[in-house]
Amino acid sequence: MGDTTVGDNSERGLVEQVSRVVEQAKELQDLSASLISRTSLEEDSLRQRLHSLNSTIQSLRSSIRNSNLLDSKNSEKLEEELFRARYILTEGGAAAFLPSKSHGRFLSMFLGPINVRATRKDVQLKVKEEYNSFRDRTAYLFLLFPLLLIVLRSWIWNGCLPALPVQLYQAWLLYLYTGLALRENILRVNGSDIRPWWIYHHYFAMAMALISLTWEIERGPECAQKQKGVLLFLKWAIMQGISMLLQNRYQRQRLYTRIALGKAGRMDVVWGETAGVEGQLWLLCPILFILQGFEAYVGVLLLKIALVGVISEWQVVTCGILLIIMAVGNFANTVQTLVTKSRVKAKMKKGKNKQELDQGFGKHQ
Repeated sequence: MGDTTVGDNSERGLVEQVSRVVEQAKELQDLSASLISRTSLEEDSLRQRLHSLNSTIQSLRSSIRNSNLLDSKNSEKLEEELFRARYILTEGGAAAFLPSKSHGRFLSMFLGPINVRATRKDVQLKVKEEYNSFRDRTAYLFLLFPLLLIVLRSWIWNGCLPALPVQLYQAWLLYLYTGLALRENILRVNGSDIRPWWIYHHYFAMAMALISLTWEIERGPECAQKQKGVLLFLKWAIMQGISMLLQNRYQRQRLYTRIALGKAGRMDVVWGETAGVEGQLWLLCPILFILQGFEAYVGVLLLKIALVGVISEWQVVTCGILLIIMAVGNFANTVQTLVTKSRVKAKMKKGKNKQELDQGFGKHQ
């Protein structure tokens, strides 16, 4: 009898504990739903205020630039204040609530309808650091892979490249450019200031790598002549690898300085055509221009090989056209960057000279 009573009490206690757990789960669910609803309303209100303030900043900047009532000194001062306000919005925690850029078809095609916009700034910066790390790793491979193929061609393969190693390299290029394009699209959605051309450039490079995978590489008596375009492409890739290493080393240091001075956003990255300080211009620009010229030369050579009938495959013609397009686009963007830099420097010099004249005039007063 006593054992039965103890068993009933134990069973009743378990039932009561289970009931309390279920009630607590329901209570926490209600509290969570209430918190999410309240947070959502606060976020919507904050988004509206940020959107309104951002529109006001853009409107004021336009009014200042078109105004004839302000002198240049006051106009520059007001624009600097507005730039500071905009910088606070875009680089602080409020940036997560600003309207994001469209994900685009490329991300939708690979990832589907997934929101890749990070709400926390530290997560966005981790995405940028991972992109920089990916560029660093691949820059060394970009240099070593074609160099190894050329050395093995001379030492082991008797001047003729076998198909498999070259196709493995082309498959790696496809992976590289696809990875860069995906990362750059994600960075752009998260506020990075990447020029659209460099994303398009990687689209073209992806297409070229994919097409080159179907390019038949023959070994025979005339393989040295037929593989002339492949060999030149490998030499161009070595130059591209050297250029990437120089850009990663010198330009990123300059970018960190610009971020510290508030002249660049923390999500900005090194562009392919970006030049650093004046001393680096003399080093990087000649290399970039030589690289672009050689890229165009390889493209023209591929078209010439196809026209004279040495290799009359459609892959050769298409790769030649893509190389020329990329070379012209790279050259145009490099020149555009240099022109923009020269204008900014001229404007800064003009403002500095005017300030010195004003100070000299004030002393004579």
